[in-house]
Amino acid sequence: MFQRAYVLRVALLIVFSMVLGCSKSVRYGDPKGIETVSIEFGSTDLQKVAEEMTRSLLVSQLVVEGNRPLITVQDVKNLTSEYIDTRAITDSIRTELARSGVVRFVVDEEAMAQQVSELDRQQEGEYYDQEMIAEKGKMLGAAYRLEGSIRSIVKQNSDVKDVHYKVNLQVWEIRTGILEWSDETDIRKIRD
Repeated sequence: MFQRAYVLRVALLIVFSMVLGCSKSVRYGDPKGIETVSIEFGSTDLQKVAEEMTRSLLVSQLVVEGNRPLITVQDVKNLTSEYIDTRAITDSIRTELARSGVVRFVVDEEAMAQQVSELDRQQEGEYYDQEMIAEKGKMLGAAYRLEGSIRSIVKQNSDVKDVHYKVNLQVWEIRTGILEWSDETDIRKIRD
């Protein structure tokens, strides 16, 4: 009985080693290269959206006037039938806009709990120099809100699948509710 169990374990170990030994190799790819692995929304689409929207916003009246507006960023609503990490879209746009130096960002809704927690920690802690702690009530409110949506239209038959994505972003003035900027971009992918 003991020998049979031992032989079975050795056989399983050999099979497992062979399976791992036959795995495909891993290599690095160009993150800016065109990705065509599938018809779903992917890294190339994310880069296209972020670059086009950032470029459009940077030439808008909102930032051309040199007033460095304070913006809060809301997530892009995913209204497609597939999972899309829309936070990656807004993060890329925020990063490019921050690099430009023409806009400033305030804490968004998602990060507000962390911001408040840090303020509380500094206020309650005896470990901080009281002259250097961040005071409550000093955060700035955003003048503008960036938000948007991504939608898709999917058509397919037995031979062809056609996916059309539409990404729309807007910047709203918070005080007045006026739409200050809006743009959209389209992506169409066909698999035949």
